[in-house]
Formats: sequence, structure tokens, C-alpha cells
Amino acid sequence: MSRREKITISKIKQDIPLYIKKMEPERKRKVSAVWDHFDLLTANKVKCRICSAELSFTNKSTSSMLRHYRVKHENEEEANTPRTNTESRKIALDQAVLNFIIKDCQPLSIVESEGFRGLIQALDPSYVLPTRKTVKEMMAKKHAEELERVKREVQQAVAVSITADMWTSLNMEAYLALTCHYINDNMQLCTSVLGVKHFPQSHTADNLAQVKRGMMNDWAITNKVRCLVTDAAPNMIAATRTLQIRHSICIAHKLNLIVKKSCDQIPELSSIRHKSWQIVSFFRSSTTAKEKLAQVQQQMGRPTLKLVTEVPTRWNSTYQMLSRLHDEKEAVWVSLASLQTDLTPLTADEFNILREALLVLAPFHQATVELSEERRVSGSKVIPMMKMLNCALERNSLHLHTQAATHLHDQLRRRVTDTASNLESLSVLTLSTLLDPRFKTLGFRSSSKCSEAVNRLKMECAAVIGHTTSEPQPGPSLEQLPTSGKLFSIISLFSHLFCC
Repeated sequence: MSRREKITISKIKQDIPLYIKKMEPERKRKVSAVWDHFDLLTANKVKCRICSAELSFTNKSTSSMLRHYRVKHENEEEANTPRTNTESRKIALDQAVLNFIIKDCQPLSIVESEGFRGLIQALDPSYVLPTRKTVKEMMAKKHAEELERVKREVQQAVAVSITADMWTSLNMEAYLALTCHYINDNMQLCTSVLGVKHFPQSHTADNLAQVKRGMMNDWAITNKVRCLVTDAAPNMIAATRTLQIRHSICIAHKLNLIVKKSCDQIPELSSIRHKSWQIVSFFRSSTTAKEKLAQVQQQMGRPTLKLVTEVPTRWNSTYQMLSRLHDEKEAVWVSLASLQTDLTPLTADEFNILREALLVLAPFHQATVELSEERRVSGSKVIPMMKMLNCALERNSLHLHTQAATHLHDQLRRRVTDTASNLESLSVLTLSTLLDPRFKTLGFRSSSKCSEAVNRLKMECAAVIGHTTSEPQPGPSLEQLPTSGKLFSIISLFSHLFCC
């Protein structure tokens, strides 16, 4: 073998690995997931499968495609992708449905209704609503949990007051409700319903006391109750005396009695009230009359307001009925004139009496609304409000010209004066008024009773800090009273108190 042949063979041996490598199949490059959303049109151009946009494709780079997808379509894809419900999400959604049923007083059967199921399916197709039986079990568990939570909070309170109320349902079944009011650790006024009991037994003082005692024992607050507030019914007052708890009559209820008894003494006002009730009942029961009134109101450029009916047991509903009728008297008169009815509208003289009576009653309506609020302490406002009512009566007397309105004014003035005098002897109200930095001694009408209240407060404070062991004598209870808004803003309140 020649030298040249040897060199050639040696070179071939060196190149064999290179030839073998070239002969191996070419490995495929890893394909980007972005190609799931694009098609290759040409060597230099691609097309989006979602929006059909065409993009340049150079140097085999997918960066432009990724950028387009993230900016234009990533959120759309997420929105269109069904979510899978984990166990925790399922629990959270079940609780949301339960809260919706509880807070909005929905029936348990709503989870079986076609419309609600369709709504849930549209919101989250992967979520399966719980059955009615499951919701019932969840509600029982939720009630037990909330009951324990509220019990712990109530039992942590230093002192509580209780309000009690009885009513009869449309089915003529009697019920008794007990509500607890207290200040929690965060200095917030809290209200919790202790229970609503069906009360089929006789409404005697002993039966009432027994049921109330049982409810307080169930909540372990018997020794913490500082005051029990009820209406002025004799059996309620006697039941509180049996329980040996300080009693207070609901001041809003007391105002209700003052106004009702005063109005009942005015024959002209009773006649106006009866005629007004007939007119309002006619418009509320007749579709034709209701539509006619709305049409006349629109023609007069007035808002289309409906007439308000009264609830005989609540005088402020009577005030609202008379006030609305007075405001809409022109529209009502025109409507009655065009309708076939035997009803007689109020005369001009009756409207004059009504206008002046509403002027006299307006402060009492505002005071009732103010004292009926649940989220604000009202005890310290009672004495100042009684003084303000006296001031309002004195001020409005200058604008009265009809005998009926003047008679109503005199009846209210006498009853308010008597009630205010008794209220200023009640320690639970006088002390709360003195301790309210808005009022202090400002709300008292009697200087002697104000001095007595200040001395009593000093004794209470001294007993607390240990400087004396003398116990103050308990003041009279509201049951000893004779049976015979947001009144103003706080700024207006002071001006009225100073002017009286």
C-alpha cells in the first residue's frame, strides 16, 4: 500500500464519527405552548386562532405571539375556563347561600326553585347547590353556634337591661319577646333577642314572671339585670314587681298614651279623624280612585304620594295619616269631585282645625321617632325632651285660633307637665341625664329635683370609690306615674333648653 493510500484511509477514519452524527435523525426542538393558539401561514407570518390577527414571525421567535396572547386573550381564557370547586370553596359557597336565606328571610325551598338554580348555574356551573334538607341542618348548626357566641358576649357584660313586649299574631296567638341591651368590651351598645315564646296560658302577672325568669336563667343573666322596660299594662308592671327588678315604663309608649288620651277629649278632632280614615280607606281599596289621585297629582306637578292609613294602637300613624291628607288636600278634593262616591271631603273649617292640631302634635311625633331608635341610648334624653315638649307647646300656643286646637293644647300641656314632674323623681333617668355631657343639669325643669339628683349622684360616686358605705335610697318606679327628633338637632336642642 502506497503512502498516499495510507493517508487517505487515516483521514476517512477520523471523519467517520462526523459522518455517523450527520446520519443520525435530527432531534425535534421543543414546541412552545403558544402554538396552541396560532397557525403558521408562511415562513414569516402566523395567524391567531382566537381573533384572526396576523403577526410577523421572524428568526423563529415566539415572543411576539406570547405578547399578543397575554395582552389580548389571557383574561378571556381564564373567564371562559370552568372553575373547579375545592372542598373549601364548596363550604364557603354553601355558607354564602345560608347567609342569604337567613338575612333576607328566604324560604328553605328557594334552593329548589328553578330561577335561583338557574342563577347559580350561570354564576358558577361547577357549583352544586345543597338540598333543602342539608340547608335545614346547616341552619340548625348555625343557630347553635350563634347562640353560644351571643351567650358568651352577654355573660361577659357587667350589667344589662331588658325590654319585654307582648303581641297577638294574625292567627290570634299570643307571643312574649325578651330583648337584652348591654355595652360590650368595645364600648358598643349591643342588642340581642333572648327569645320569642308562644304564650298560650293566661296573661297573669305570675305566668309572665315565671316565663321571664326562665328566659333570664337560660342566659345566666338574672343577677345582672338592672332594669326591665315594658309598657304600662298592669300585668306587666305586677310581673316585674314579682321578679323584684327595677321597672321602667317605655317612654315612647307613655307619650303614645299622653297623645291618645288628649286627642280623645276633643270631639271635633275625633270627627275629623273618622272622616279622614274613611277617605283614606276609599283611596287605598279602590284601584280607580288610586289611579285618579295619582293622575291629579301629576297634573298639579306634585309627587305621586299615596295616602297613609292609621294603626289604631299607634298614635303616630294617626298623625302620619292626617299629615299626608292635609298635604294632599287639593288633589284629594279634585279626585273625589270626579269620582262617584258618597264620601264628603273635609270642610275648610275642619282643615283649619287639622292644620293647627298638626302644629301642636308635630313635636310629639318627632319625640316618638327619636325615642324609638334602637342604636342610641335614649334614657338620658327623656327629661330634656319633656322640657322641650313643654317649650314647644308654649311657643305654638301663639299660633292657635280654633277652639279645638286650643283645647288639645291645654290637654297635652297638663299631661306633659304632670309626667315631667314625675320623671324628674326617677333615679334611673335623672342620673343618666346628669351623666350625659350634652345635658347635665340643663334638662331639668325643677331646680329642687335637680339638686336632689346631683346629691344622689355624689352619694353613688362616693359609694363606688369607697368613701362612704351609705346606700342611696331607690327612687320611685315608673309604675307609680299617674295614668292621667329627632325632636330637634343637638344644636337646636340646646337653644330650646336655654329658651325655656
